Amino acid sequence: MNENLLNFQYKGISQGKYVEGDIEALNNDEAAHKLKEQKIIITKLVKAKKKVEVVVKKKSKGFSFGKGKVAPKDILVFCKQFATMQRAGLPILETLKLLEGQTTAEAMKTIIGTIQSDLEQGNSLSKCFEKHPKTFDTVVVNLIKAGEASGKLDTFMEKIVSTLEKKEKIKSQIKSAFFYPGVLFTVAASVTVFMLTNVVPTFVEMYENMGMGDSLPAPTVIIMGMSDFVSGPGGLFTLIGIFAFIFTFKFIVSKSYAAKRAWHAFHFKLPIFGNLVSKSILAKVSLVMGNLNQAGVDLIESIDIAKEVTTNVIVIEALENIKKGIFSGETLTKLFLKEKVFPSTFAQLISVGEQTGSLDEMFGSIANYYEEEFDTAVADLSSLIEPVMIVFMGLTIGGLMLAMYSPIFNVGDVIG
Repeated sequence: MNENLLNFQYKGISQGKYVEGDIEALNNDEAAHKLKEQKIIITKLVKAKKKVEVVVKKKSKGFSFGKGKVAPKDILVFCKQFATMQRAGLPILETLKLLEGQTTAEAMKTIIGTIQSDLEQGNSLSKCFEKHPKTFDTVVVNLIKAGEASGKLDTFMEKIVSTLEKKEKIKSQIKSAFFYPGVLFTVAASVTVFMLTNVVPTFVEMYENMGMGDSLPAPTVIIMGMSDFVSGPGGLFTLIGIFAFIFTFKFIVSKSYAAKRAWHAFHFKLPIFGNLVSKSILAKVSLVMGNLNQAGVDLIESIDIAKEVTTNVIVIEALENIKKGIFSGETLTKLFLKEKVFPSTFAQLISVGEQTGSLDEMFGSIANYYEEEFDTAVADLSSLIEPVMIVFMGLTIGGLMLAMYSPIFNVGDVIG
């Protein structure tokens, strides 16, 4: 080997596919010439330097060695304690031994033991974490790798904790935002069914005994008909039909990409809730991309990893289009503006980051901005849903009772 040869790292396109690797040459021009001979379109060519190796999640049969799935809460607690002990200067092996003894969750305890064992065999910490893809995603692994390369593991562990906390907060708020109105609607529906099957028949019997069966007002007749339907086979068939529809719908969405795409696009068009979905995804994507950029991960790989924070295919397609557009030389701002799922505010903030050369910091600012927007939207929804559902329940139950009592009022008027 010629000692005068330098090592260059390149990225480019070969036969329509994204490629990267190392090549030895006397200088940059010779390296570029060698790559052109290999019919590689160069998108990046730099003299090799120590950098963070990017870990891309593999679609393999990888599995965690723990017994069952580890709860997000247990992962967060582990990372918090790990970060605290690293900040205090404890050796990694000692930290893992302490955490293994403190952890009560069996699945997490098993994984910590496996990491400890792999570490003792000479593996890097990031490689040890990478063996448990169902517990530690690619964002966590890449941030640990960045911490190892920079010698600031405690700092990057704190970034991991912050990222996990924000992701869990968003997930929890989304669940609560959908759960509360769902509970209220279920209560209203249950009360209505109970009245139709237990209260209304009592009124029906009373009116028949009074000989008023042929002179009842239209609203009362309609409610009595609904009672007969719900109490009879019609109610059971309706219930079966609802469950059959839900099962069929889920099956079609899981098997047909076109159906899944249409359903995911509809998420953004939902009144009130669509705004929540959009802002939660924007916050998570920008949070992950900001952290990965700060960790030294290449923009292309950052976009690939950011696609893993959501299952919405509309967002995944948009990020894939942006990744492809980078190769054509377009600015990130223009690429984000082209994708309707990303609002113009998002692109404008990225433009500031590109102009100032602080894209990683700007992604962090974008994440904070949309997290605050999301918090406000959840608060507004909570304050709106409660009175709306109370009015809905009042009108439904009140209207039902009024329809059943109105014949009695009419009899009173006649007698009077």
